[in-house]
Formats: sequence, structure tokens, C-alpha cells
Amino acid sequence: MSQVCLVVGAGPGIGSAVGMAFAKEGYGIALAARNATRLQPYCDEIRRATKRAARAYAADAADEHSLRALFERVTAELGAPEVVVYNASNAHKGRPCTVPPQQWIEDFNVNVVGALICAQLAAPPMREQGHGTIILTGGGFALEPSAPYASLSAGKAALRSLTYSLAQELGGYGIHVATVTVYGLLQVGTHFDPNRIAATYVRLHHQTRGRFEIEVEYK
Repeated sequence: MSQVCLVVGAGPGIGSAVGMAFAKEGYGIALAARNATRLQPYCDEIRRATKRAARAYAADAADEHSLRALFERVTAELGAPEVVVYNASNAHKGRPCTVPPQQWIEDFNVNVVGALICAQLAAPPMREQGHGTIILTGGGFALEPSAPYASLSAGKAALRSLTYSLAQELGGYGIHVATVTVYGLLQVGTHFDPNRIAATYVRLHHQTRGRFEIEVEYK
């Protein structure tokens, strides 16, 4: 089995671009989202462009059992992921005093708890191997909260904090935990082209122990 990169929360932006970038590095790719059918075109494109394995998986980032099943399937079919990228998010609009508490909880489960579960599932085999990379996709709202996007802002701030605490816990085992804090809207052909951003994920993965960056502010 080849080295494997798993992207949770894949889609037409950063997720699929990260998959392509790691496939070009020789990795087998697992793309996961709620609707696996929508991921098939990206898997087909990756296979055509790189000749690497690329498979689509259905998984709910807000559901622990679904994520556990995802990791089990990917490990059985491709191998234990050496790189895990958490790219899932819920971005409902709403100010702090108007967001229903249940919506806040649902958003937090996707924006933060799903990332925690993925890290917990990815870490044991990485610890055993003495290396691995976990990258969480952050956003500028983590440092500059937006009232109209209160839930997402709180989620990105919590995700950033989670990244730092995971890095403290896992860095000593040779596991690189990092976040890419993206300050801007994705747009092909600009500085915020998903393919340009994806290159940052690859660069982080290739950093050597003792030189791990925990956060890259992509501006």
C-alpha cells in the first residue's frame, strides 16, 4: 500500500485541491464528504492527472460513528493515513443574539468536534510509526471575528486553539499538527486559488521534526 492522505470535508475548493497536491507527491487519496457521489469527478481527475489511487467516501463530520467507520474503511482499502486534513465546516449566517442555540451546537460539532475526533482516530497509528501530519483548515474569523458569522467565528477560534493543544500533545511523537488560517475568499487564478493554498499544506507536511510550524496565516 502507498502512503495515504485523507481529506475530510472534501469538495470543489481546498479539499479537492489538497487531494490533487498530495497525489502529485505520490500519495493515495481518500476524499470524504456527506455525499460521496459528488466527489467522484475529483477522484477521476486525480487519477487521470497523477495515476494515483483516489477514492470517494461518504462520512458525516458531525457523527463520531460515521468518522470511525470512515477511518476503518480507508485503512482497510488504502492503508492508515499518514496525512489527515480536516476541511469540514458549517457556515450559517447569524449574529450572536439571533443564532438558535441548537444551530450553534450543530455548527460547533462540525467545525470543531469533528476535527477532534479525526485527530483522536489518526493519532494512534501515527504515534506507532513515529510520524504523521494532521492539518486543520482554519479561517481569518479565528483572529478577526465577524458578528454576522458569529457561530463560524467561534468555531474557527476554537479550532485554532485545538490545533495548538494537539500540537503540544502530539509533537513529541513526531506528529505535525498545524492549521492553515485562510484570510480571504477562494477564487481561481488569484492568490486565493485553492491550488496555491493546497501547496501550503504540502509544505507543512514536509517540515522536519523540530521545525514544525503550528500555524500558517495565509493572507
